[in-house]
Amino acid sequence: QIQLVESGGGLVQTGDSVSLSCTASGRPFSNYAMGWFRQAPGKEREFVAAISWGGSNTFYADGMEGRFTISRDNAKSAGYLQIDSVKPEDTAVYFCAADRDNHKVVITGGRGPFAYWGQGTLVTVSS
Repeated sequence: QIQLVESGGGLVQTGDSVSLSCTASGRPFSNYAMGWFRQAPGKEREFVAAISWGGSNTFYADGMEGRFTISRDNAKSAGYLQIDSVKPEDTAVYFCAADRDNHKVVITGGRGPFAYWGQGTLVTVSS
């Protein structure tokens, strides 16, 4: 099965930009749609963004398009989430997820559900 490892989290200041990466191994990444989710302290995990396996379709949670940009490089078996102008409320553990059912991801607007998950990377935004 595919394995996913996130990286790029850390402590940042309000207004900074953060680039998160998700590196895949074990299976051809191009066969999987990919998504990003986040879980803030004390809150449930929420959808952030998703991208189809070829990258032609992208989806964002309401209010997140603009500051958040999802992308992927199948040749590098990697997906990315760029967060611009971070705010304290962006503090969360960010998870990448993958699923072979690209059609399901597309028709659900990126919500999935996704079968495979990484362990997450913590982004902490100081005010």
